[in-house]
Amino acid sequence: MRRKGVNYSKFGYIFTLPFVLAFLIFSLYPILYTAVIGFTNMQGLIPKPVHILDNPFQNFKDLLFDNVSFRKSLINTGLLWIVNFIPQIVLALLLTAWFTNKRLNIKGQGAFKVLLYMPNIITAGTIAVLFSSLFAYPMGPVNSIFEMLGWSDAPIFFLQDKTTARGIVAFIQFWMWYGNTMIILVAGVMGINPALFESAAIDGANGFQTFFRITLPSLRTILLFTLITSMIGGLTMFDIPQLFLAGGPDDSTLTTSMFIYGQAFKGSYMYNRAAAASMIMFVIAAILSGLVFYLMRDRDAGRIKKAEKNYKKSAKAAAVREV
Repeated sequence: MRRKGVNYSKFGYIFTLPFVLAFLIFSLYPILYTAVIGFTNMQGLIPKPVHILDNPFQNFKDLLFDNVSFRKSLINTGLLWIVNFIPQIVLALLLTAWFTNKRLNIKGQGAFKVLLYMPNIITAGTIAVLFSSLFAYPMGPVNSIFEMLGWSDAPIFFLQDKTTARGIVAFIQFWMWYGNTMIILVAGVMGINPALFESAAIDGANGFQTFFRITLPSLRTILLFTLITSMIGGLTMFDIPQLFLAGGPDDSTLTTSMFIYGQAFKGSYMYNRAAAASMIMFVIAAILSGLVFYLMRDRDAGRIKKAEKNYKKSAKAAAVREV
């Protein structure tokens, strides 16, 4: 934009410069440096000459084929994310339908939303201590309830059972994030044209039909955002498994982020192996994100573009014949 000979567009570049610099220094450079380290022999606290390995992909090969802990962490990460995300998105959609239903006209929605969102603002350390106390052995609230109801004759060591430990970690993740997902979906519904809902009501559509035929299709972009961010968050899950059980029992809650942390900052300080694991997770996240984008693409838009292209070809061919 120019006004009286002054070029105002340069101010846009000036305002974006801090972000660009921060991104280059604190995001792009670490990513590239990590990628390079994955091909080297860099390890140990004492500085040593770093060289590219004779087989540059040796670190990646060792992790994928020879490292049992890494493969177990991949399985744990995927399992924990799936078990917490499915009920999370289902409950968030149900609450969204409930809060945005004009016929129900729920009173005190603000208070409900605050209460449901509150677990998301509690620190991970606090939640880890809370659930450790709840499932404490031999004296803990959950054990006391079980004994009071006659469900067990002796205290149960819940946190020593692999399945129970995974279930608790998945539940914590679900409990912390379903409120955040609900708020995002409610915001998405509020952005839908009210005329669509009014037309559906005039046509006699019930709440079930309105939600599945108008609300959900209109939330495609919001659902895509939610799925991608949740998937990336699940792949980088670290704080709750680390603070709650430190990956136990028997590595049943060990995630890939915990494995990477352990490789880089514990034991032999194998930065090369940690970097290789990080790049493997980066590739997995990129592939899964691309797959999600492909599966949730707007097929109607593609058909419209194809029809427009065919129409232009037909019109061009007709013009050539007339000539």
